[in-house]
Amino acid sequence: MDDKLSIRVNVADRYYPLRVDRDDEERIRKAAKLINDKVLQYKQRYNDKDVQDFLAMAALQFVIKALEMENNQDTLPISNAVSLLDQKLEKLLSEQ
Repeated sequence: MDDKLSIRVNVADRYYPLRVDRDDEERIRKAAKLINDKVLQYKQRYNDKDVQDFLAMAALQFVIKALEMENNQDTLPISNAVSLLDQKLEKLLSEQ
């Protein structure tokens, strides 16, 4: 059975038909809402620009955040902490 759903998503006052997995529908609609909210913020702040400029600025801001999150997912400190705990456990177990 095809678990796809046909939806229409509004992004910056344009509707886009999409065929998505049912599990992804909520995330896609939330993403569209975040984009629309950001575009609205820019519209209210800069009234001499067009929607394309607002979409570009919103895209830039979201990608910057995504890159920051990507950089913050450095697992080395966690790996070092787990390694240290493992060494301490080994020492405790060998003493008993």
